[in-house]
Amino acid sequence: MRHKVNKSRLSLSKSQRKALINALARSMIINGRIKTTIQRAKNAKPLVEHLISLGKEGSLYAKRKAYKILQNHLLVSRLFGEIAPKFKVRQGGYSRILRFGRRRGDGTEMALFELTEVIKEIKPESVKKKKEKTKAAEAKSHGEVYPKAQGLKAKEAGVVASSEKPKAAVEEEKRPAEKPKSAPEEQKKHKNIEIYDKKRAHKKFLGGLRSFFKKERDSL
Repeated sequence: MRHKVNKSRLSLSKSQRKALINALARSMIINGRIKTTIQRAKNAKPLVEHLISLGKEGSLYAKRKAYKILQNHLLVSRLFGEIAPKFKVRQGGYSRILRFGRRRGDGTEMALFELTEVIKEIKPESVKKKKEKTKAAEAKSHGEVYPKAQGLKAKEAGVVASSEKPKAAVEEEKRPAEKPKSAPEEQKKHKNIEIYDKKRAHKKFLGGLRSFFKKERDSL
C-alpha cells in the first residue's frame, strides 16, 4: 500500500519517470527556469534541491554523485562553480513553483519551475557565427605560417611560364629552311602536267567507244 505518498507516478514506469525527472533537473541547471506541468515540477523539485545542496558541499564525492544524475561534466562545473555559490546564505528553498493557468487542449495545470536566485541562461552561439570565426582563424594561420612558401610558388610559376614555349614554335624552328625553286624548273613541271593531261583524255575517249560497242554487241 502507498500510505503517506503524495507524489503522483505521472502515468509512467519507474525507469521512464526517473529519466524524465533527470531531464527536468538538467534543463533547470542549464536555463534556471522551465515551463512544465505542476505534477512534473513537484516530482523534480526534491532532485533539483538535492543537486544544489551537493554543489554547496563541493567535495569530490558530491561531484561524482551529481555527475551520475547530470551525465555532463560541463553541467557539473556550472552547478558547482556558478549556481551553488549563490545559495551559500540560504539553508533551503532553492526553487519554487508558480502556477499560471491551464494548458489548452487537455486542461492540465501549468507552472513555472524556477530557481529562487537569478541565473544567466546558457546561450550557445549560432552555428553560422562559429563557422565564420573558424574560417577567419584558419585563413589567418595559413597566411602567417606559409607566406614564404606562397611567394616561392608564385616565382616558380612565373619561371615555368617564361621557359615553356608552344610546341608549334619549337617544331617550326627545327624544320630545315626550304630552298626557293628556280623559274625554269617550274616551267618544266607545267609542261609535263599538260602532256600527262592530253594522254589521259585520249585514253578516256577510246575507252569510251570500246564500252559503247561492247554494249551494242551484248544487246544483239
